[in-house]
Amino acid sequence: MRDLKIPGERHPEKAHRPDNAQPKKPDWIRVKAPGGEGYAATRRIMREHNLVTVCEEAGCPNAGECWNQGHATMMIMGEICTRGCTFCNVATGRPDTLDVFEPGRVADAVQKLGLNHVVITSVDRDDLEDGGAEHFAQTIRAVRHRAPDTTIEILTPDFLKCAPEALEIVVAAKPDVFNHNLETVPGLYPAVRPGARYFHSLRLLQRVKELDPAIFTKSGIMVGLGEDAPSVRQVMDDMRAADVDFLTIGQYLQPTPKHHRVDRFVTPEEFAGYEKAAYGKGFLMVSATPLTRSSYHAGDDFARLRAAREAQLAKAPAAV
Repeated sequence: MRDLKIPGERHPEKAHRPDNAQPKKPDWIRVKAPGGEGYAATRRIMREHNLVTVCEEAGCPNAGECWNQGHATMMIMGEICTRGCTFCNVATGRPDTLDVFEPGRVADAVQKLGLNHVVITSVDRDDLEDGGAEHFAQTIRAVRHRAPDTTIEILTPDFLKCAPEALEIVVAAKPDVFNHNLETVPGLYPAVRPGARYFHSLRLLQRVKELDPAIFTKSGIMVGLGEDAPSVRQVMDDMRAADVDFLTIGQYLQPTPKHHRVDRFVTPEEFAGYEKAAYGKGFLMVSATPLTRSSYHAGDDFARLRAAREAQLAKAPAAV
């Protein structure tokens, strides 16, 4: 049996890579160790429902804070990804077959956690003809049925090897927020995200808006991978051209010595500069801090996102 706790078995594609030194983290990105009653209760519900979370699989630094509030980001379609991105701590390999009962378990967990807003993500499933699109749609519908007042945010793969209809299946299920992360600037894709294509991901986000303008679109990048400020601002422009509503920017943290190295730790002042620039380019919502992650404070951010759209619509001139 493969043991995903052993780095060489978790990341076979990285086993022969040279080690990269892991620099000491600055004070501004230190977090408390997970714990507390809320954390324990969330963990128990995840285990009882046999659910995988990206919080654990990706080693998110905010897991303690989020889980203590009952906010776990569920990762559907298994814990093994068909891609091997150099930044990511999710296991790589051949996934198991889809679990047809998983959407129901996700919905039940959402109800028991009492979530006002849930984030559902997945591994990449290049082995499936539709990339897992129908499984996403079934999960959205199951949550709507079990917890009708919960708003739903999905963080999807790129459906790179699928027919265009795959995306249409997901959009037709009407999530409140459709998130797909660009992850980094285009010049770093060959080193950081080799299985993906920058302009395909950008077009995916644009097409969601074309299919259903009411759905909020969201995307994020990491910094500290070797990019420069002009390239980050160019990504902002590209996202706005694709009508992306919500931008997240966070510090890349290296999971193991075999992963992509940390080029540098971006200062809080630089993050504040990125946030100001992004709002100036027209994003409805921006989260740019060292500890920002796609689902960090997602519920509060969604409320602000919706309020920003309503304020924008109120200012718009009336149609003649």
